[in-house]
Order: sequence, then structure tokens, then C-alpha cells
Amino acid sequence: MLEWNAIARQSNAATILIPRPAPAAAHMASPIRLLTAVPICDGHDSAINTINLEFIRHGIEVIYLGYHRSVGDIVRAAIQEDVRAIGISSYNGGHVEFFGEVVDLLRKRGASDIKVFGGGGGTITQDDAVAMKRKGVDKIFFAGTSLEEMTDYVRGHFGKPRKKRARATTPDMELARKLTEIEDSYATRKRSTSNKKIGNPQSAIRNSRVVGFTGPGGAGKTTLIDELVLRFLNQNPKGRMAILSHDPSVVGEGALLGDRATMINSQDDRVFMRSMATRGQAGGLSPATHDCLALLAQSNFDYVIIETVGTGQEAMPFRRNGIVDLTVLVMNPDYGSRLQLQKIVMLDLADIVVVNKSDLQRARTAHTEIEQRLEQNRRDQRLIDTVAKRHRDPGVDRLFALISNQQEANK
Repeated sequence: MLEWNAIARQSNAATILIPRPAPAAAHMASPIRLLTAVPICDGHDSAINTINLEFIRHGIEVIYLGYHRSVGDIVRAAIQEDVRAIGISSYNGGHVEFFGEVVDLLRKRGASDIKVFGGGGGTITQDDAVAMKRKGVDKIFFAGTSLEEMTDYVRGHFGKPRKKRARATTPDMELARKLTEIEDSYATRKRSTSNKKIGNPQSAIRNSRVVGFTGPGGAGKTTLIDELVLRFLNQNPKGRMAILSHDPSVVGEGALLGDRATMINSQDDRVFMRSMATRGQAGGLSPATHDCLALLAQSNFDYVIIETVGTGQEAMPFRRNGIVDLTVLVMNPDYGSRLQLQKIVMLDLADIVVVNKSDLQRARTAHTEIEQRLEQNRRDQRLIDTVAKRHRDPGVDRLFALISNQQEANK
């Protein structure tokens, strides 16, 4: 039975700018990238783990958008992620129209090379599948289809090199393709033409303020970023923001890139989001992150947020003259004893430390202990308490004001 549905998944993210990777870290082949989603008003989720994990085991990177997603949400995400295909699961009816509208919108936006497939157990009939095929849907899987058959189809139809593509019709599409070229160039140990155009990120003209987020898994970084996006969109009616988000993977295997599934406010045409897998590199970033981030920083965004795979006590060295302007460490109050604080290197490096989930019982003690730890650094660091899941949280307001005020001060 085919079904792709939402996982309420917190991304393990951390933000550290590292030097260009050594060649040994970039020898994997470019994996197939898929977007999976569930239509609006559909919340079935019983089989998503099985199907996504099967794709991942076969080296496929799955960008999971989640459930209750509109046609516009799906197409926007597919174009920004520059995926090979979209997999849709529909159990609530209306599939003939919904799938068809996805195909139509892809065509209207000049992205007809992104294919559409999916299923819905016993909900989609053979006659429905024929009608959907006429509308441009590539493949419908029916109840009883094996995971092996699904995976073989995806690898056979979407794993071949892309044919010559039509010219990009929007700036976002052009940017997404350049990001793909950069990732592919590292995967094949070649530097693409678009990659060479980036030049030296430190000397190039930059249009964006880059804010990095780091912290252990489960601290609530993705939710916090999404709340900051909401405040930015409300304050800047014409502003644009980009998010570069990371999830873990090892060389030769796929990845579940699930940050989009937990993003609500970031599903907006003024937000460009790109999901990246680490592809075997330690430290929470992809081998291609440095150049991808440089490209985004030179593009037409007010802010670029980079969120990398969560870290514990370790921290990779980052450069003060690097491309990240401001680093934010997000912590959970339940980090352990005071001794654990002494081991967290990012407490020495972060510009802002956030104690998220400050409604928890231990939060007040955590704030005091972290404050004492920061005083030892003798640096101008800020400590803020937030409850990112709470609507209109004053702590998130203070964090946004601090970030935006610093941007104003640097203009």
C-alpha cells in the first residue's frame, strides 16, 4: 500500500562555517532527489516511515513536505529543491483533480521536467489512473505494490541524467538549478561553470545578512526559525528570506530531508528554502555548503539562515572572517549538569545563546547556569529565553528584534 504522510520531525541542526572540504570528503555520486507530500485535507501517515526509509536505503534523498499541503506549496517546494519528481499520496478523494492541478502548475511555471507519480491504496481506481495519465501523471501505484517495485521504478525513471532543460522562467528556478550544479560538481569532483562564477565569497559583494543556527537535536531550532520567518514577513512586506537547511546522510546512501514538514510560516513565495544532505561529511554541513551559501548571500535576499545538523559537545572551527555574520546557539534546558556546560564549545563561539522551551521546569536554573558560563568568556554575548511553540512568544520577539537591529546597525 502506497502512502506518504507527515512526520512531526525536529531537525537536528547546527550552524558552523567550516573551511572548504578536502577532496576526500566529496567523492559520492549525485543521488536522486524526490519530493513527497500529501494533499490538503489529508492526514494519513501510517506507511510514510516504511516507504521513505526504503527510498533512503537505495540512496535516494527524500525531501518530505508533510501533509495538508496545497498544490502551490508542493510546486513551490519542488522547484526550489530542484527535484526529479514529486510523489503524492492521496486517500481522501479528489485525486484526479489534485494530481492534474500539480502537473498543470508545473507546466505553467516552466518546470514540466519535474515528473509526478503517487498512489492511494484502494482509493484510486484503474479508471482514475487512466484519467490521471491523460493529465500528465507518470505513474500510479496500487494497493499491493511492493516496495521493491516502487524503488525500481524511481531509480529507473528518475535516475538517468537530465536531458537538456528549458530555460529557467523565474529567479528562484534559476537559483535552484545553480545550487544543484554546485552540489553535482562536488559529487563528481568537478567545479562547474556556475561554481567558478562565485569566486571568493569573502571578497564578493554580498546582499544578505547571514545568520547561523546551531544546537543539539530536539532543542527546537526549526520551530524557532519558522517563528522568526513569520516576524520577518510581517515586518517586511516586500522582503525576501532564504533558508539553507541540513540533515544527515552518509556516502552512498540517501537522506530524509524533513525540515519542510515542520515549517508552517516558511511556506511563502517570499521564502526560498533549500534542503541539503551532509553526504558523508562530518561537522553537520555538506561538502557543497560553503559555495551554496556564498551564492545565496550574493542573491536578492535580506536574510539567509543556515541550519545544520545538530551537534553535541563538539564544534568545528569556524572563521571570524567567514560568510556567517551572526551565530545563534539554541539549547534545551535539560542539557545535564554544570560540567556538561564546560564541555560545550559552541558556548564560547556563539553570539547569541537561546534557552528554548523555557516553560519547562528546569529552565530558570538552566538560564542561571548558562549565564554564569557565558560570563567566563568575557565577550559580548546575549542570552535569551524563548518558547518557540507558543504563539506570539515575547522571547522570540526579543530574538528577532536583536537580529534585525544588528542588521540595521551594520547598514
